[in-house]
Amino acid sequence: MGLREIKFEEEYRSDRNDVVAEFFFPCLSNCIEYDRCADFLSIRSLASISMGFDNFTTGKAKLRMITGNRFKISDLSILTKLFSEKHTKRFDVKLIRDSKIKKLQDFINNGQIELKIAITNSDEITNLFSERIGIFKDENDDAVAFTGTSSSLSTNTRDFESVDVFTSWNDKSRVERKIRDFDDLWKNKTKYVEVYDFMDAEKNNLLKYSSECIFNI
Repeated sequence: MGLREIKFEEEYRSDRNDVVAEFFFPCLSNCIEYDRCADFLSIRSLASISMGFDNFTTGKAKLRMITGNRFKISDLSILTKLFSEKHTKRFDVKLIRDSKIKKLQDFINNGQIELKIAITNSDEITNLFSERIGIFKDENDDAVAFTGTSSSLSTNTRDFESVDVFTSWNDKSRVERKIRDFDDLWKNKTKYVEVYDFMDAEKNNLLKYSSECIFNI
């Protein structure tokens, strides 16, 4: 089954849809690549995204993620260990089971998860990077793009939100524009922001700690 076989709404909204069950999980189950921009990222949400890929365990799927530079202290510590080439042993963590952390580490070591950090660099853009877009791609070269929503895929606690959806077979130009926007960010070709590989940002002290209570997603 490919993305084209999923029946999509033009918009998913919390008052009438289960955004995760009706949109995200079907897309993750039928794609081989997921490109995502989000303002914040937690270990819990990264694990939820990765475990939602049916093709991840077969080595086919790939996640490319761009996020802002603020993290919870515990999440930043774990992410740094996961993406460090020297870290190969399991480590203890309270937020999520060790088996999921081990799977994340395997996916990262296999090159299936890539993470970059976007930081604003202009006086005209004084706040943090907060773009929320995503693109799913399948084996048939079909694509589904969306705007809105956080990076969390929790089915228990979520923000009230809406997601606008565009498909390559019904709205080709808009999907192609979202793909170009993401690719430009990934290649650090976007005005007003600098984009770094996660470990480069960490080594250059560009990552910031944030309050645990504020970003407990």
